[in-house]
Amino acid sequence: MQTFDIVVIGSGPGGYVSAIRAAQLGFKTAIIEREALGGVCLNVGCIPSKAMITATHLLHKAQHDFKTMGLNIKGGIDVDMKTLVKWKQSVCDKMSGGVNQLLKGNSVTIIKGTAEFKSSKEVLVKSTTGTDSITAKYFVVATGSRPIEIGGFPFDEKDICSSTGALAFDEIPKRVAVIGGGYIGLEISSYLRKLGTEVTIIEAQNSLLAGVVDPECAQVVTRKAEKAGIKIIYGAKAKSQKKSGSSYDVTYEVNGKNEVIKVDKILVTVGRRPNGDQSQLKAAGIAIDERGFVKVDAQRRTNIQNIFAIGDICGQPMLAHKASYEGVMVAEIISGQNRAYDVKTVPAVVFTDPEIASAGMTEAEARTKGFNDLLISKFPFTANGRAVSMSETEGFVKMIADKKTHILLGVHIVGPEASNLISEAVLAIEMGARLEDIALSIHPHPTLGETMMEAAEATLGHAIHIIQKPLGTASKSAHA
Repeated sequence: MQTFDIVVIGSGPGGYVSAIRAAQLGFKTAIIEREALGGVCLNVGCIPSKAMITATHLLHKAQHDFKTMGLNIKGGIDVDMKTLVKWKQSVCDKMSGGVNQLLKGNSVTIIKGTAEFKSSKEVLVKSTTGTDSITAKYFVVATGSRPIEIGGFPFDEKDICSSTGALAFDEIPKRVAVIGGGYIGLEISSYLRKLGTEVTIIEAQNSLLAGVVDPECAQVVTRKAEKAGIKIIYGAKAKSQKKSGSSYDVTYEVNGKNEVIKVDKILVTVGRRPNGDQSQLKAAGIAIDERGFVKVDAQRRTNIQNIFAIGDICGQPMLAHKASYEGVMVAEIISGQNRAYDVKTVPAVVFTDPEIASAGMTEAEARTKGFNDLLISKFPFTANGRAVSMSETEGFVKMIADKKTHILLGVHIVGPEASNLISEAVLAIEMGARLEDIALSIHPHPTLGETMMEAAEATLGHAIHIIQKPLGTASKSAHA
């Protein structure tokens, strides 16, 4: 039996961060991981998908933009899929190895195996070497989530895949059916299409990313996906699949009729479910809701006083950076600091082509919350010199503010490096910034970041690099 002050179960972006912060605060800390350090995100999710997206983005630019720039590649570009996947794995291994070094460098004990609660003070860790008993004053549950499997499409991660299998193809598939047009399905569809795969998205809603991002942002991505040759079937429900030689016949229902599409691989991306049914959480008396999420308060404490839960396991949004934030917060709460989860916004990014990033409210959300008098405007990347020089001009920065106070309520970006631009918006919203605060802040030129300043000026009604009509309705200068 080993005893610790704090034991963290799960080493994803919430768990390993929490363990490191706990150790920094002087607690004797252990972390339990059944698979690879870094969890889903670093090994089969966020990091590998971005590696593949980055590689294929460069491929696409070489194939479509280089000639225009006078950069001629003789003989074309051959894709060695096995080497590409090997490189992707090296990125994951480097990140996972980094987590290992950070944990050891902070004197966190790493325990390999599957943890199951025996009581609120003890877990049993099962591994290839046997079963060990671990006790602690406090536990942090960070066991994450897993892909949702739908009837008739059992995962084998070879032909019928979740995102895990789709990021490990050792050959470029000729035809893929993607069930679900959410952010995971779209990100993988984008990278596969750039490799030359024929992609068909079967989406139950009437639009992509419905309810996930600003509708205008989604429209930009949808148009580019269709232009790239991705076929999207709306209002469709996947019903079954049948092996036919080396391929599959996928049956889906649309407009009351069954249709069949022949593909080589099937990707199911209809969402993720929390792992609330694992680790024998109920044995510790931990309350779990009907959706499988662990019930927590604003401090991420469960109904058992010495047990906390962070990340995907405790509710939406199921995002890595939200888990990391909670991980640090919980360690500091255990140390006696007076903290609670009280954020104005959790940014979200979709790594499609182009990228989508958002912080704060959409227009509909703002009106629902009583902001009926709004200032809304967009600044296009076509008017940004850096974007033009990159040959990436699709999209815009959209700002939403309260007309009475000019306080920024929401920012929605679709375009190049939206993922990097959104952090300024997060800081502005958290600080209660006004449009003038952004407009009056000098942004370096020529950069994509200028679009934030220009969007603020546009929302105030006096943009410089786009023509706004009627000019007579422009508000007083931000400099007044």
